[in-house]
Amino acid sequence: MAWVLKMDEVIESGLVHDFDASLSGIGQELGAGAYSMSDVLALPIFKQEDSSLPLDDETKHPPFQYVMCAATSPAVKLHDETLTYLNQGQSYEIRMLDNRKMGDVPEITGKLVKSIIRVVFHDRRLQYTEHQQLEGWKWNRPGDRLLDLDIPMSVGIIDTKTNPSQLNAVEFLWDPAKRTSAFIQVHCISTEFTPRKHGGEKGVPFRIQVDTFKQNENGEYTDHLHSASCQIKVFKPKGADRKQKTDREKMEKRTAHEKEKYQPSYDTTVLTECSPWPDTPTAYVNSSPSTAPTFTAPQQSACSVPDSNSSSPNHQGDGVSQASSEQLQPSATIQETQQWLLKNRFSSYTRLFSNFLGADLLKLTKEDLVQICGAADGIRLYNSLKSRSVRPRLTLYVCREQPAPQGQQQAAGGGGDSSAATPYVYHAIYLEEMVASEVARKLALVFNIPFHQINQVYRQGPTGIHILVSDQMVQNFQDESCFLFSTVKAENGGGVHIILK
Repeated sequence: MAWVLKMDEVIESGLVHDFDASLSGIGQELGAGAYSMSDVLALPIFKQEDSSLPLDDETKHPPFQYVMCAATSPAVKLHDETLTYLNQGQSYEIRMLDNRKMGDVPEITGKLVKSIIRVVFHDRRLQYTEHQQLEGWKWNRPGDRLLDLDIPMSVGIIDTKTNPSQLNAVEFLWDPAKRTSAFIQVHCISTEFTPRKHGGEKGVPFRIQVDTFKQNENGEYTDHLHSASCQIKVFKPKGADRKQKTDREKMEKRTAHEKEKYQPSYDTTVLTECSPWPDTPTAYVNSSPSTAPTFTAPQQSACSVPDSNSSSPNHQGDGVSQASSEQLQPSATIQETQQWLLKNRFSSYTRLFSNFLGADLLKLTKEDLVQICGAADGIRLYNSLKSRSVRPRLTLYVCREQPAPQGQQQAAGGGGDSSAATPYVYHAIYLEEMVASEVARKLALVFNIPFHQINQVYRQGPTGIHILVSDQMVQNFQDESCFLFSTVKAENGGGVHIILK
C-alpha cells in the first residue's frame, strides 16, 4: 500500500513539472519581443472601427449657452426634460454665455448679435392655437404683456425692443465678448390657459426659448446662429417656492431606490438646444384685427370692411360679415378650403387644416371645433361653416330720388308709396354700428358712390331745413325706417352732400 502511494506521488510530481514547462513555453512565445499591442491595433479591422468613432474636435459645439438662475424641480424623472418653477412677475436672470472655441464663428468676433426671448406653449395642441390663446389673454388683461425685460437689472444688453403685436417676445442686441445678463419677468400664469377652471386644475407648461441671430450682408439680423429652450411653469407670487418645497418634501419621503429614478435639483437651469422658433411677425400684424374678440366698435368696423366686395344693391349681406356671403361647399377641394379659411379670417388655422376637404371640415361638430380652436374661434368657425350671420343692430330702407316733376316727389320721410307710374325701389342697408359714418359708408357701398367724396350726411327736417346726421341721431332712428335721399354738390365743388328725406 505504501508502495502504491509513493508511485502516485512520483507521477503527480512529474505531471506538475511537465505542466510548468508547458507554461514557460507559452510565456516565451508571448514575450515582449513577440507581442506588441500597437501592432495589433494597427490591424485593418481596428483601423476601421477607430475611424468610425467621432473625434472630439468633430463633435458639435454650440456657440452660445444660456443659463437661467432658477432651480430645477427635484420631482423630474431621469431622462426627462428639466422643469423649473417661476413666480409671476418676478425677475429671473438669464446669463448669455459665449461658448465658442478658438476660431469658431469668426464672423461675429467684435460684432453684436441679436437675441429674441420668448415665452411659448410647451403643448403642441396649444402651439397650434397660440395666437388665439394670446389674444384671449390680451382681452382679459388689457395693457399687460406676457413677457417683459427688467432693463434696470439687466447687464450688457442694448437696443431693446418689444413688438406690441407680440406680447410674448422681447429682443435685444449684445456683445458675446462682454458679460451679458437679461432679466425677464413672466406675467402669465400656467392656470390661465387651462380649458376648465373648477379649482385645483394643473397649469399648462410653458417654454422659455432664446433664438440668436447674426447680421447678413445687408446688415439685418436674420442669419440664425443658435436656439435653446427650457420647460417652465409659472405660479402666482410665492407659489413657485411653495411648489418647489412640496416637491422636495415628497422626494425626501421616497426610498433610496426610488430616488435613483429622479434627477437631482440643480440651482440653475441650463437651456437645451432646440430648433429655432418659426418667427412670423407679419402673421401677427395681419391677423390681429380679424382674430381679436369683436367686443368694441372699432374692431367691429374693421371686421366689416371685407363686405365692400359685395357692391350689388340687391345683396342682402351688405352689412353682414363676408364669412356668411360664401358658404363652404362639401365638394370643396383642399385648395378651395384653404382659400375659404383665409377669406373668412381663419388664416392661423390653415396649417392645422392643411389636408381637410370641405366635407371634412363640415363634418366637425361644434365641440370638435371648440376643442381644436378654443372657445372663441371654435364658435366663430362653427357659425361661419353653418352660415350664421350676425343680426344687424339697425335696418334702414333707402331709395335714391330720381329726377322728376316736383309734384311727383315724395314727402319727407314718406313710406315709399308713389303716385308716379315708375315705382320707387328701396334697398336695405344693415348697420352693425350705430354711427353716422356707418350710414355714409353703407350708402356709398349700395349706390356706388365713392366714399371719400361724401362730405356730410343731412336729414331734411321741418320746413325743409337740413339737420346734420350725428351718431346720436342714428341711435334714435327707428328700426326699418324708410328714406329717400338725394345728392347735392358741396359748396367748394369738392365732393357731395347726402340729404335723407
